[in-house]
Amino acid sequence: MPIVSGDPTERSLWRPVFRLLHDMDEEIAGVYADNGIADLRANWVPVILKLHARGPMTIAELARGLDLTHSALSQKVAVMRGKGWLITEPGPDARSKKVRLTAKAEQVADKLAAEWNATETALAELETQLPYPLTRVAADVRQALASKSFGERIAEQLARDPRWRRPVS
Repeated sequence: MPIVSGDPTERSLWRPVFRLLHDMDEEIAGVYADNGIADLRANWVPVILKLHARGPMTIAELARGLDLTHSALSQKVAVMRGKGWLITEPGPDARSKKVRLTAKAEQVADKLAAEWNATETALAELETQLPYPLTRVAADVRQALASKSFGERIAEQLARDPRWRRPVS
């Protein structure tokens, strides 16, 4: 599919996927707001639920438990701390921090667990209405990428494009 306008961003196969996920997250945020849980982002909920279930953890332990990088989780923790959801304390060594929930987070943790379960059930129900469930799409994409990574696929396309081979000045 050639780019007509000269603006490569006019075409995006990813945009509908990202838009769908964003819109669904916004609807979850609406559920929070409608139930008196202000300033909470949907992507913070796993952090709160993990800490509620396991107790205080270092950023490294929490990152492993949530399958996130240390850097990404550290940034998320800093923002959540600033919004009053988390507290950080010195960890077992000079380089680590322990993360724990604030009273604000503890007060809503059970509600968030209920929302998590309701969301998972709603997604399972939604998948029954689709001809090809999203979980199957994700598994099939992973399987296809096992034979050739996404990076390799991009590199092959770039090798054919003379604009990519031009030296950067």
